[in-house]
Amino acid sequence: MKPHIKRRTICLSLLAAVNATFSAPAFADKLNWPTKPIKLVVGYAAGGATDVLARLVVTRMATELGQPMVVDNRTGANSNVGAEIVARSAADGHTLYVFTIANTINASLYNKLGYDPVKDFEPIGLIAKIPNLLVVNPALPVQSVQEYIKYAKDAKDGITFASSGSGSSIHLSGEMFKMKTGLNMLHVPYRGSAPAVSDLLGGQVQSMFDNSPSAMPHVKAGKLRALAITSKERSPLLPDVPTIAESGFPGFEVQSWFGMAAPSGTPEPVIKRLNTALNTALNDPAFKRRLEELVATTSPGTPDDMRKFVASELKNWGEVVKASGAKAY
Repeated sequence: MKPHIKRRTICLSLLAAVNATFSAPAFADKLNWPTKPIKLVVGYAAGGATDVLARLVVTRMATELGQPMVVDNRTGANSNVGAEIVARSAADGHTLYVFTIANTINASLYNKLGYDPVKDFEPIGLIAKIPNLLVVNPALPVQSVQEYIKYAKDAKDGITFASSGSGSSIHLSGEMFKMKTGLNMLHVPYRGSAPAVSDLLGGQVQSMFDNSPSAMPHVKAGKLRALAITSKERSPLLPDVPTIAESGFPGFEVQSWFGMAAPSGTPEPVIKRLNTALNTALNDPAFKRRLEELVATTSPGTPDDMRKFVASELKNWGEVVKASGAKAY
């Protein structure tokens, strides 16, 4: 062997050894991460479905990670305010974001975003998927979807429907229903599901396609009336509530979903550890039972699973937004 070839072989071997030393597990140990409490930013007000799920999951994940996890509610522009804050945060794994269906809708709904939903985030994993419920104030004299449609047609000013913000699945569920029925439906956006439900309970608005976790307690208490569910099949928790599809609109299905993401550039070992902690929480029997009570289904998986899912949702909701003509400025 020629001397210069031998020297090159030795150098390559040394380089391989260095790379092995700083492989993902070793790098994670060297980072000694997490070194302080982890902040999980929620783009909606406290009390809504996103907030409820976030608070449930951080309690379990904190045990796995050995550091407290706190929920930070940053409302505004249908979660865009919170998303932009996280997108511009340090990529050290100590600031995370509850990435939702709204972020894939917003990409088409808003003329300009302060962040890129793909380039500015590193997916960690999906948390859960939930259906929406078409709920009305009990004072509204309707007991079914067909009666809701008749009431809206007969009313001089149509009917109002609240949402957690322009671009949320709650909003787009209403827009899809409006497209299919041709009803005069006035959209009333709020800064989160909780304040929207509060006004629905108070009679300031008449209806809402709310996420099931925030609507269920009020339905069970008789404070709201559920007319239909947006899932493909009825929920075992609400066996008497029909789907929108079986109420005369075949193929109508909307599932809200919630995931966890970090700022782009967050080290891969940190993402992997977060994903492991998240999946451990999602596979916990007690956690799964709690989500089932909220008509939610856990969605454990890899960061790449979430990345592919987000890409498909961006495409699907882009088509819906275009067809509905909905816009937010």
